[in-house]
Amino acid sequence: MFETIYYSVNSIDGDYAYLKREGSEDGELKCVARALLPMEISEGCRLVYEMMQYSICQ
Repeated sequence: MFETIYYSVNSIDGDYAYLKREGSEDGELKCVARALLPMEISEGCRLVYEMMQYSICQ
């Protein structure tokens, strides 16, 4: 039911971050409000999306 998805932070622009899904063949970026992401993110870091929440991948 709930899929685990890995993203990398491609860029940060003000209140939004642009994420690239790992393993995705299309180059499409996902725009996500920074309020939904961990405060510690930076460009290039890896995120995991599980159970409708984003967290930094260790």
